[in-house]
Amino acid sequence: MRIEYKDGLLFTEISIEYNGRKKKINNIVIDTGASHTLISQDEVEDIGIKVTLEDDIITSYGIGGKEHAFIKTVQSLEVGEYILNDIPLDFTSFKYHNINGLLGLDVLINGKFNIDLHNLKLQRLQ
Repeated sequence: MRIEYKDGLLFTEISIEYNGRKKKINNIVIDTGASHTLISQDEVEDIGIKVTLEDDIITSYGIGGKEHAFIKTVQSLEVGEYILNDIPLDFTSFKYHNINGLLGLDVLINGKFNIDLHNLKLQRLQ
């Protein structure tokens, strides 16, 4: 699948399904420095993903400082033709302009993805 290099970052798109509602999310940064995939809660409110009192809240630390996120299990996460079912994902308010999430190592390693920087493609190893 094609990836886009802009503003010094690698971008792709994903699709999420939650409670039978599916949404494509653009401007997802491929982030090999992120241990977990993290999605902007603003991008998924329209399909019913919102924080509730029953959700687990996690705190993570990185270059941007301390971040809080809530965890929801989604029916599916699609990256190209690769599909993960019943996967817990982290959701937070994103303070970065034009970035709707991070595709982290939890998905990249599980999917056996290879990042081809010469051809700007995200490929799965067979």
